[in-house]
Amino acid sequence: MLKKILLGLLALLIASFAYLQLVFVPNIDAEMNGIIDLGPYEISETAQTLHDTLYIADLHADSLMWRRNTTQRHDRGHVDLPRLRDGGVELQVFSAVTKSPRGLNFAENSADAPDDITLVALAQLWPARTWQSIYERAAYQAQRLAKYEDNADNRLVIARTSADLNQPDGTIVGLLLTEGAHPLEGEIENVERLFNEGYRAMGLQHFFDNELGGSLHGQSQAGLTEFGFAAVREMWRLNIAVDLAHASEQTSRDVLSMSEGGPVFISHGGVRDECTASQQRNLPDDLLIEIAARGGIVGIGYFEGAICDIAPGGVARAIVAAIDLMGVDAVALGSDYDGTVAVAFDTSEIAVITHELLAAGLSEDDIRAVMGLNALRFFKESLPQ
Repeated sequence: MLKKILLGLLALLIASFAYLQLVFVPNIDAEMNGIIDLGPYEISETAQTLHDTLYIADLHADSLMWRRNTTQRHDRGHVDLPRLRDGGVELQVFSAVTKSPRGLNFAENSADAPDDITLVALAQLWPARTWQSIYERAAYQAQRLAKYEDNADNRLVIARTSADLNQPDGTIVGLLLTEGAHPLEGEIENVERLFNEGYRAMGLQHFFDNELGGSLHGQSQAGLTEFGFAAVREMWRLNIAVDLAHASEQTSRDVLSMSEGGPVFISHGGVRDECTASQQRNLPDDLLIEIAARGGIVGIGYFEGAICDIAPGGVARAIVAAIDLMGVDAVALGSDYDGTVAVAFDTSEIAVITHELLAAGLSEDDIRAVMGLNALRFFKESLPQ
């Protein structure tokens, strides 16, 4: 009888594990990274012809967080290598999410709030070293991308130097970004350790305040701490670009006031005054203008918190609003794909943005700049030579 009970329990455990990995985790991925069907979208022959000649870059996708093989095509989520090629994307910034609150509250989050990435790590069978270490979560995601790079058939190169941006047609360049500097865990040495893992861009905060300073969605709204100033200097010493997405206003002002003047950008966001609902997510106009004035770029997101109207025409209007504010050379794409956001199209369908920008009256040169050449210029200047 005891043997039958033990065998029954073992069978139940195996069935539960199989359900978790084969059904529950993929379903959560699909639900949290949904695509709202507003199509079919019109793409004119003129727009498609132009799109096929563009250099396209996206400044933010969280795809490495999910238990998907990014080298294979999937019917869930927003980004994988086959769909990047379908859309003509040549440079994709892959962000590593390492700490995130339940509910993704833009208004205010306590630094002690429950961290959902611990559950993500456990449910998706990340290595045990990642369960309690935020640094190891960033290292693990970088190592996933490096394994994809190691297989030549994947035609993927991680951008570690400026020269890595120059690749033949069909090769996708991936650039690693931390979603906030939480993986530093208060240790300045971890900046260089993450650099050695391949990171060439770092956000300072995500949804929480941290050792570097205040988050736009934190409780303190503080600026850079002494450690924060030191960490930014170390990032710039190593030619790591600083991402101010999610940084508080005062943190952003402190970074922009630093005499060292290294590369600064916003990987995903929008113009605050473009729509009322984006007030809690985007930085004020004067900070965006200052980022632009020093050669930085702002990636326009495709999600409701950043731009309100996520339809292709809404994305185009947000891009035009950003151009009107900062000038065309400061505007780029910053989808936030696979970042637990709902979007109206995945990366294979982004020719619809080209169509809508043409319809909005942008010139071909301006479209080329926004769709990728601005991002290419920025990283050619910021990456180690």
